[in-house]
Amino acid sequence: MTHIEDLVLDGGVKGARDAILALRSLRDMLAGHSSRPTNITTKWDGAPAVFCGVDPGDGKFFVAKKGIFNKNPKVYKSNADIDDDIAGTELNSKMKIALAELSKLGIKGVVQGDIMFTNDDLKTENIEGESYVTFHPNTILYAVPSDSDEARTIKKSKIGVVFHTSYKGDTFESMSAVYGVDVNKFRNVSSVWAVSAELQDLSGTVTMTKSETKEVTAALSEAGKIFKQVSSNILKDLESHKELNQLTNTFNNTFVRQRKRITNFTAHAKELEKYITAKYDIEIAKLKTDAGKKRKDAAKQDVLKFFKKYKTSEIANIFKLQSHIVTAKQIIINKLNRLNKVDTFVKTRNGFRVTSPEGFVAIDKLGGSAVKLVDRMEFAANNFSSDVIKGWDSPGRG
Repeated sequence: MTHIEDLVLDGGVKGARDAILALRSLRDMLAGHSSRPTNITTKWDGAPAVFCGVDPGDGKFFVAKKGIFNKNPKVYKSNADIDDDIAGTELNSKMKIALAELSKLGIKGVVQGDIMFTNDDLKTENIEGESYVTFHPNTILYAVPSDSDEARTIKKSKIGVVFHTSYKGDTFESMSAVYGVDVNKFRNVSSVWAVSAELQDLSGTVTMTKSETKEVTAALSEAGKIFKQVSSNILKDLESHKELNQLTNTFNNTFVRQRKRITNFTAHAKELEKYITAKYDIEIAKLKTDAGKKRKDAAKQDVLKFFKKYKTSEIANIFKLQSHIVTAKQIIINKLNRLNKVDTFVKTRNGFRVTSPEGFVAIDKLGGSAVKLVDRMEFAANNFSSDVIKGWDSPGRG
């Protein structure tokens, strides 16, 4: 799934237009006058992924970690199946608990989610003077006040799963995905904390103020102006040239990891060309044969044609367009964060620090397309920081 601003790089003219239209739709929805239905789901930072439901081939309940859509799907219908594939691992015990407990929910069809915890992952921790029940599957630590009904429900459960995708079809290979899972149709089982990733209520607490709506509108207006100035050819070339596209995304991501917002778009366009040139030169220098060097240099020249074909100002406009999209996105994310029912922190060497949820997914209910809205600066910095303790680094996790 693509970050909404990266539709400009990866989706050509249609992608850039879709990004702007998606943000307009979200703005209108949060302002209380949406004309196009959009679903919003929260991105939970869980692990591992779990598929579960009824095997359409034999009607038996199964769980799986991945690969169910392969020609020979790997699904687990017994503890023996799990032992045969992943013996002696933490994943082994989690899948056995998932098999035993999720089978009680009466799931129809096939659904996918993320395991947030099994009971032995739960801890009671003091954070900023308050007692919380916590679980820490990945980078983000989730915390629920210990004296809340939600905490009591969580502590009774043997497994917690956030479900986000349903699948329909007569065979695994032919199944198609539908975003969203109606967990209200599941049986109410105290041993399973089953949560839908979909936000149920987008009114009231998340209604944007006139000022916020005006800010988003201004950013989208600027994005629209720049979009009209960008030729369809440059977007098409950037989308279709696989190597150029990958290198541009990688270069942009170096700024994300450093939490640096791109502000000088002309300089960024020039630095991109230098980055690509240097990357190829390093690869060429490592090659032993003249033939190998010649092939790699030809690939380099093929990518660099882009910078000869288009002016620096034209390339800079692509990054300017992305920036306006990010500005609008960030205002919307900040508003959606207020719906967060579970507190989120990162665990550092010096204690806990408040952080935002991983992000959101916007799903066009008419078109079925979905894009990610993530505060990449914050989440990437947490993900790559050596100071942030990940769930798998915690004592007792193997």
